[in-house]
Amino acid sequence: MKLSVMLERLQASGCECNIIKGSLETEVTSLTSDSRKVTDGSAFVCIVGAVSDGHQYIDQVIERKASVLVVQKGYADREFPDGITLVETDNTRKALAYMSAAFFGNPAEKLFTIGITGTKGKTTTTYMIRNVLEACGIETGLIGTIETIIGEDTKASCNTTPESYEIHESFKKMVDAGCKAVVMEVSSQGLKLDRTAGITFDIGVFTNLEPDHIGPNEHESFEEYLNCKAMLFRQCKVGIVNGDDKHTEAVIAQAACEIEKYGLNEGNDLRAVNINLLHERGRIGLTYDCQGLLNMAVELDLPGKFSVYNSLCAIAVTRHLHVDEQVLKETLKDVKVKGRIELIKVSDRFSLMIDYAHNAMALQSILETLKVYHPNRLVCLFGCGGNRSKERRFEMGEVSGKLADLTIITSDNPRFEEPEEIIKDIQTGIGKTTGAHVDIVDRKEAIKYAIQNGQQGDIIVLAGKGHEDYQEIKGVKYPMDERVLIAEVLDELHSEGWEG
Repeated sequence: MKLSVMLERLQASGCECNIIKGSLETEVTSLTSDSRKVTDGSAFVCIVGAVSDGHQYIDQVIERKASVLVVQKGYADREFPDGITLVETDNTRKALAYMSAAFFGNPAEKLFTIGITGTKGKTTTTYMIRNVLEACGIETGLIGTIETIIGEDTKASCNTTPESYEIHESFKKMVDAGCKAVVMEVSSQGLKLDRTAGITFDIGVFTNLEPDHIGPNEHESFEEYLNCKAMLFRQCKVGIVNGDDKHTEAVIAQAACEIEKYGLNEGNDLRAVNINLLHERGRIGLTYDCQGLLNMAVELDLPGKFSVYNSLCAIAVTRHLHVDEQVLKETLKDVKVKGRIELIKVSDRFSLMIDYAHNAMALQSILETLKVYHPNRLVCLFGCGGNRSKERRFEMGEVSGKLADLTIITSDNPRFEEPEEIIKDIQTGIGKTTGAHVDIVDRKEAIKYAIQNGQQGDIIVLAGKGHEDYQEIKGVKYPMDERVLIAEVLDELHSEGWEG
């Protein structure tokens, strides 16, 4: 592909882009921001990251016979050998995004694109939307925190929103696989770092906003965090937003799209009313009536007000693709997301679920949600990761001690710390409360204890691991999937005469 084709839309976007040396007619065989992937004829984009600066590898990529170098303004003041085309720009991240889109033939324009941003609810809502569209015969790709899904293929994710090259590479694969739509999580970091630059989403979604991701290498303030979320609504055709969130008006203040609102309060375009909670025979869920732009009864096998919001959002989005109402209702009732309030059937006497809650805010949210169901006991099993802030351990211990009737403290990813020392820190937090706790280092044994001692009407939450299928110890990731552990525990208990 000629360099001129790869730069055409970048130049049209208003981004400063100058050819310092060489020719726009240079042929490019591949595109990358990873110096290790440069081959003869590659275009290498120098990205300034939190850990390393791509400009440090210029000599290496020249040796590897790159044909094009794209550098940040101010980095072109050195000698470059003949045969290199040098492009200088004021934003290499944006350059990578536009060049990636062009390199893969602008595949986003061949898909119905749905981007979801917000502090919570992104993951569950993306799966709800994809499941509904797939059930209606609309093949839909997914990019998110847990994985990327393209047809029958899945790939575990490293970032909620991947680097721009990977996004467009996935879009191209989706188009080739026959997908008609894609739903993706768009993180504040992804927006801040221009990973989605140049994409005009058919629908942009805002779920909610709470203080999070503020600190080194993330966002310097809550204001910046909000402003990054707001960027999505300057690059979409329709914005679908949570009308009940107190930050919504600020998020859409500079929106360049039409806006629809969903929520529980009056004034929203799509509302949930008559919410009823269900808790029976090991099942937790709810029903409500959807009113406004679409009128229908909704039933979910998921608990809590946030599930109402997530499903309302899914209804608001999929309505634009004219999905069958009966299929929509049936799909929402059956939707499950790995590691997100994922109910695992183990007994008719009590309910057990797996949830990714791995900080105090998330743990408080799930426990407060479940207390509304008035369980006989609310049992919380969790641990904390090693080589991370001790404050998180104190806070999570205190939250569980206050809200759970019983806390089972166990191991999570101890990394290079001793599990027993992490448990002591959690105990410090619980010590500020009157909450009861037991301490069982081995996670499988802790799960066995929880199930074996489950009582009529209990709700048991296994928190922290969620979708993860490993445990990291001393630099090694060992296979550990809580679903597998539960199955093994049930086999052991049944062989010991446990009747559930």
